[in-house]
Amino acid sequence: MNTEKIVGKRIKSLRESKSIALEEMAERTGLDAEQINRIESDKDLPSLAPLIKIARVLGVRLGTFLDDREALGPVISRKNSRKEGFSFSTGQTVSRAHMDYYSLSADKSGRHMEPFIIRVAPRGEDDFKPSSHEGEEFIFCLEGAVEVTYGEDAHQLEEGDSIYYDSIVAHHVHAADARGAMVLAVVYTPV
Repeated sequence: MNTEKIVGKRIKSLRESKSIALEEMAERTGLDAEQINRIESDKDLPSLAPLIKIARVLGVRLGTFLDDREALGPVISRKNSRKEGFSFSTGQTVSRAHMDYYSLSADKSGRHMEPFIIRVAPRGEDDFKPSSHEGEEFIFCLEGAVEVTYGEDAHQLEEGDSIYYDSIVAHHVHAADARGAMVLAVVYTPV
């Protein structure tokens, strides 16, 4: 799955099907019209926060942009058949390399949570840009160690540790050291 080539097309298609002008989308999301245009033309894949704002205006779940299918029953994700990972970014090369997401629910329609396995790149520069959005997040450290900045506080998680927080508070997840890490993350965003 080349997520970077489907997110923008889906957003544009949904926006147009709901007769929402680009300028109205910008006003309702608080994003710049040029940024939305770059997203819709697949020039930029935004971070989670702008995607969540767009999803709310369109009245859809975040997963609608990723890889929805029609499976109504349970969906099993096998480790040996996970689809290609993708990165959320702000269009900056440094941000793009920060985390690779592997969806664990791409085939489940009607879902309210977005579970991911996330490979977190080894710690590099400390130029973190926290994000905030409506909803909640749960992070469980599978390998290595991560640092979660939450508001003014920083919390270090090692293998087996977890954190659950309201994502309206500015937050950022990054590797705690040069080893990198792997986490299970579950993101919930109200529609």
